[in-house]
Amino acid sequence: MSERRPAPTVGQVVLGRRLQELRETAGLRREEAARVLRVAPATVRRMEMAEVALKIPYVQVLLRTYGVGDEETAAFVALAEEANLPGWWQRYHDVLPDWFSMHVSLEGAARLIRSYEPHFVPGLFQTEDYARAVLEAGTVGATGPEAIERHVALRMKRQALLTGENPPRLWIVMDETALRRPVSSRGEVMRDQMSRLLEWAELDHVTLQVAEFASGPHPGTYTSFTLFRFAEPELPDIVYSEYVTGALYLDARQEVALHLEVLDLMTAHAASAQRTKEILEEYRRGR
Repeated sequence: MSERRPAPTVGQVVLGRRLQELRETAGLRREEAARVLRVAPATVRRMEMAEVALKIPYVQVLLRTYGVGDEETAAFVALAEEANLPGWWQRYHDVLPDWFSMHVSLEGAARLIRSYEPHFVPGLFQTEDYARAVLEAGTVGATGPEAIERHVALRMKRQALLTGENPPRLWIVMDETALRRPVSSRGEVMRDQMSRLLEWAELDHVTLQVAEFASGPHPGTYTSFTLFRFAEPELPDIVYSEYVTGALYLDARQEVALHLEVLDLMTAHAASAQRTKEILEEYRRGR
């Protein structure tokens, strides 16, 4: 059995798309590029789609074939070597599902993250005790204590992007269900979680809104989803939507536009950021 292929890094996705653009600008079909490499056309396609790592000798030959100069080739190769380095999250490959690895990669590279969460406090905002309680409830399937602790550690590691240098803009709409649903019989778990949410909500690059029950139904009452936007012009907006055994990554313009419209409608429908802080304080006091 072949070794499992880690999820591509965002750098591999960007450079793969750039290779495709250079090939198309040179007026070559994949079959023609493949003949130069003496490989199957599927190999060129997989490099362009970031389904495989960027093989440096192949990249050098392709760039020369596409008429790219020495200086640009050297810069491209340096970026490819960096992109091929494993992401930090791959240290958690023993518990990280293949379909979620790409989410973590996108999360770390995005400049804007907008999300709707109808059921739980978003993972980027969870305390250790809250995360552990959710995981122990079986949301990651049948697993043991060691695996749960690895999941918790991964979740806490992901939160570092919110307090590091040049953090992304994070705009979250969370359903009131997440505040009302206790995940533990220990009352302090939810109180501490409310306190943590209030701390995150004070950050300049974080906007948190609660969709209150009292305001009725809203356009997002389907499932959780996240929209990622990047600084790199080669990368389109990408929507992540999760289901029981996997996830979808959507980048078709129409689908992304519809999700963005839903997010815009929900932000107008939900409590303001200031009102949300008041709601969180009420729940912390035991509303």
